[in-house]
Amino acid sequence: MTILTVFLQMLSLLVMIAAGVIAAKGKMLDAHTNAKMSTLIVNIFNPMLILSSAAGAVGQVPLQRILLVFAIALGMFLFFILAGMVLTRFFSKDPIQRKIYQLMFVFSNLGFIGIPVVSSVLGAEYVVYVSQFLLIYNLVFYTYGRTLMRGKFNLAALRSLINPGNIACVLAMVLVLANIQLPGFLKTAVDYLGGAASPLALVSVGFTLANANVKEIFGDKKLYLFTFLKLLVLPLVLLPLLRLLPVDDGLAAVCLVMFGMPVGSMPLMLITERGLDGRTCTAAVIMSTILCVVTVPILMSFV
Repeated sequence: MTILTVFLQMLSLLVMIAAGVIAAKGKMLDAHTNAKMSTLIVNIFNPMLILSSAAGAVGQVPLQRILLVFAIALGMFLFFILAGMVLTRFFSKDPIQRKIYQLMFVFSNLGFIGIPVVSSVLGAEYVVYVSQFLLIYNLVFYTYGRTLMRGKFNLAALRSLINPGNIACVLAMVLVLANIQLPGFLKTAVDYLGGAASPLALVSVGFTLANANVKEIFGDKKLYLFTFLKLLVLPLVLLPLLRLLPVDDGLAAVCLVMFGMPVGSMPLMLITERGLDGRTCTAAVIMSTILCVVTVPILMSFV
């Protein structure tokens, strides 16, 4: 796959984001509707896309490969945690701001953006690997992420691990490992529901962009450096390590996409929960999401 092909695929995602901007500016989509739509994406459409991908991968993904992806996902988060500890000191002297940057380095948008990117650029059959990254993501978020911001581990937070997304990820692994084929009527329903995930997620991103202060976001020079490190430098540092493992080009491409995803909304949730200023995180989410249209094709050129 050439860099031009990937770039054109990413441009198609940008068009869908633009549709969200138009919908917001034209008053076709408001904050209440967008919030409800986001709930549908997180709790129904994305889980269905994960199941749809798993149903298509039944009999094709051996246990050894699944364990390998889990190991890569764990290694990725460990690397980003350590990298964040080192790099945050260059962005702020304030301890709270450093914690915010640490969250932004570690927790990317693997689901809301990662699933549409993998599905569009590589094919829906590769989304089954994203589900494994998402399982590790949620485990790390509700342990390390909450501990970082609260200063102590809260066992009750682990209850949040039981959610439709994680349930879909576990079911996806069961389908693949147990070689279970979904009945035809059920697979059709899952495929159609999952097909709604990517466009709606990107329209929602467009709504956020339409309501953001673009001048303030793109006027912060530190965010350009942060975005460059997160979307390009750190993923490319991981690439030689990835090549030491028995991964083919398809799996390597999925892993690079996961390494180079933009900042997710989950860090913003923790920041808001603590009553802290979330403007830096909001700006980083928007800037990194837009710029990944350019950085993902660059990463794919190394596969």
